[in-house]
Amino acid sequence: MRLTVCRKEHFNAAHRLHNPHLSDEENQKIFGKCNNFYYHGHNYELVVKVTGEIDPVTGYVIDLKLLSDIIKEEVIDKFDHKNLNLDTEEFKNLNPTAENIAVVIWNKIRKHLKPEHELKIILYETERNFVEYPA
Repeated sequence: MRLTVCRKEHFNAAHRLHNPHLSDEENQKIFGKCNNFYYHGHNYELVVKVTGEIDPVTGYVIDLKLLSDIIKEEVIDKFDHKNLNLDTEEFKNLNPTAENIAVVIWNKIRKHLKPEHELKIILYETERNFVEYPA
């Protein structure tokens, strides 16, 4: 029997959406106020979904304490109260859009899961704007 378990977390981070290969005018046209030279921040809501078979011994798909620890180590400790552009290696050369942040988080968590587990990341940048990876 396959089941999905979910863990919800949040973190606060600043970023600036900017492509250095474009002119300042092009960046402003594409990213608008998200291209603010002095950055801006979000209160991100993160939902991590793990799907798999229920273990007959433990009754778990995955121990939610273990999942919580993975999220803390790989996401919260690295991104919370950080400027994603300036304070993280992951976004030194990657535009920290919600889409890119979700993919980075997926890759960080995926390496800790069993191969038979499916993983989905839902990242809310605002109450109304969110992304899912994979789609």
